[in-house]
Amino acid sequence: MTKFVFITGGVVSSIGKGIVAASLGRLLKSRNYSVSILKLDPYINVDPGTMSPFQHGEVFVTEDGAETDLDLGHYERFTDTSMSRLNSVTAGGIYQAVINKERRGDYQGGTVQVIPHITNECKERIHRVAKNTNPDVVITEVGGTVGDIESLPFLEAIRQFRKDVGRKNVIYLHVTLIPWIGASGEMKTKPTQHSVKELRSIGIQPDILVCRCDRQIPLGIKEKIAGFCDVEADCVITSRDANSIYEVPLLLEQEGLAEQSLKLLQLEQREPNLTAWQTLVDRLYHRDLNTKCPLPHPNIKIAIVGKYIQLTDAYLSVVEALRHAAVQVGAELSLEWINSEDIEGNSPETYLKNVQGIVVPGGFGQRGTDGKIAAIEYAREQKIPFLGLCLGMQCSVIEWARHQARLERAHSSEFDPETPNPVIHLLPEQQDVVDLGGTMRLGLYPCRLQPDTLAFKLYQKEVVYERHRHRYEFNNAYRTLFLESGYTISGTSPDGRLVEIIEFPNHPFFVATQFHPEFQSRPNSPHPLFQGFVEATTHLLKKTQTLTTQPSNGQLNPTELQSPSVLNSPAEVS
Repeated sequence: MTKFVFITGGVVSSIGKGIVAASLGRLLKSRNYSVSILKLDPYINVDPGTMSPFQHGEVFVTEDGAETDLDLGHYERFTDTSMSRLNSVTAGGIYQAVINKERRGDYQGGTVQVIPHITNECKERIHRVAKNTNPDVVITEVGGTVGDIESLPFLEAIRQFRKDVGRKNVIYLHVTLIPWIGASGEMKTKPTQHSVKELRSIGIQPDILVCRCDRQIPLGIKEKIAGFCDVEADCVITSRDANSIYEVPLLLEQEGLAEQSLKLLQLEQREPNLTAWQTLVDRLYHRDLNTKCPLPHPNIKIAIVGKYIQLTDAYLSVVEALRHAAVQVGAELSLEWINSEDIEGNSPETYLKNVQGIVVPGGFGQRGTDGKIAAIEYAREQKIPFLGLCLGMQCSVIEWARHQARLERAHSSEFDPETPNPVIHLLPEQQDVVDLGGTMRLGLYPCRLQPDTLAFKLYQKEVVYERHRHRYEFNNAYRTLFLESGYTISGTSPDGRLVEIIEFPNHPFFVATQFHPEFQSRPNSPHPLFQGFVEATTHLLKKTQTLTTQPSNGQLNPTELQSPSVLNSPAEVS
């Protein structure tokens, strides 16, 4: 029978429940247990697809086209398991389903209430995940903080769950905070005590406490927490702040989280195999795998030119994909966050002259678009490695149409419906769409790669599958013009209708995709496009350093040697 772990959070929001859930999933998988992770979000939106990135951060897209919370990205990356729409449940989705049943008469005239109808629907969604893939363990993260009004139906549902499936098949794990008060030099357990008291007031007794802290919790403090919160001292787990989220599974393994979870679930204790994960962390910190001594490594600067940079979680999967590639290449990643609106009306060189790579990620709306286009023009002309994603590809098409093909007022019909040259236009199947939520081209679609292209070289496959989230596409009326003017269309839908990848061959690395490759990057398996991009940036850095360390021959001064314009010719950077 499938076992169930429920993870709640207390004291403060954003305490790291998602990372704890993903880490526990990684630890169980390292013991050859199959795992699926579910997120219960208490907001009334049916999904985060129509929510502002400034409020919600990134919208993660699953293979089956669900727009979900960014925590599902952590689940996939840590467990290397694809999630589906079943793994994301919102209060809005629950209420919508119950109301639809009521309208159909499914409740036969009965009064529809939070208990039992809403709670039963919550429990049914959890059971669906277990039935769908039949994992050994389903981990369910409850969003929000204990004490929030909107979380109460979910908490009541998981309280009932233990009685429904049997006590030995369920454990409750509560993530809380142990603050360190510097003035007094003390750890304070009172916030944790109050959080557990709040949880117990609604009928849930936690079995394990994962305590966030900036340092190791002494045994005496653990015993104090155990006594006040009625848990075993071995089940008070320290979760120290880490420099990288990828170190967290190793820290929790040392604390015995997986061992205690298996003990409480009455599952066999198996020896973990975390060798690959330990290697990942050693490489992340540039440590020799045997001696753990520091290794020399290049420091690459990559600019992310976007318009949601005030909340960097809006580009979370992009950042993690870059980090995966940097670890694989053996480079230190330094990110330069550039607001695309700042570039508008200014010289792009002011913001981009010292970077070795430029990424223009996805987004919606016209704001900041001209700044992205200017950044792309700078990357193309200065031969700086460039990677465009979704809107980043569309902006690269607009840039080429304006500055190389000389198409008057070339634009996307999304931003300028009156443009005489809509090089980007609405997908035909989107013409009659009125509702916004869940109606884009979403999920996994095949892409056929053209031989003798950079994309084919990087993927080493003829057909690849990537995740999409967009309404607008390359306008095929301009395809011949683009091909004749020097662009390469290296990837299309299998029927050749939709342009999926474009590249500019006379450049060290200039690739733009209509899809979102960042969603499929994994810590131990970087996405090939991101790895190729990062390799190109390190190559540019090495070339620049070589030039700047050469003795002067009277032909170039130091300023010219450090300028990207010195590297304009393909021979210098390819």
